[in-house]
Amino acid sequence: MMRISMSLPKKLLNEFDEVLRDRGYQSRSKGIRDALKDYIVRYQWMNEMEGERIGIIAVIYDHHYTGVMEDLADIQHDYREYINAVMHVHMTERHCLEVIVVKGDVAKIRELTEKMMRLKGVEHVRLTSTSTEQKIEHEH
Repeated sequence: MMRISMSLPKKLLNEFDEVLRDRGYQSRSKGIRDALKDYIVRYQWMNEMEGERIGIIAVIYDHHYTGVMEDLADIQHDYREYINAVMHVHMTERHCLEVIVVKGDVAKIRELTEKMMRLKGVEHVRLTSTSTEQKIEHEH
């Protein structure tokens, strides 16, 4: 195995350690390996999607971070043909949640998602989607 060194905000590390304790991990390294594997699997899942999709993108960001709201708005305007609705929630004094309803070509939705992920001040982005052609069974 390779050794790495990384810098993390104290709060993030404390929260991670708490999750590890709650889940019964004996090793922080094992927890980090598992988190990295999960991140890779999620990335691979996003890249394997094809066709038309409908879903939501949840974005949590620090609205005190200079320029983040403008950057998010600019990106959303660039992808407006794929965005059906946006809901904005004030979570805390610093943090906001935007839930963006998207529909269209998955390549464009993925591009939109990844552009928001890369923004400084954005702390979390999660895409959840399904095929628009998927049949949903209803009980009668």
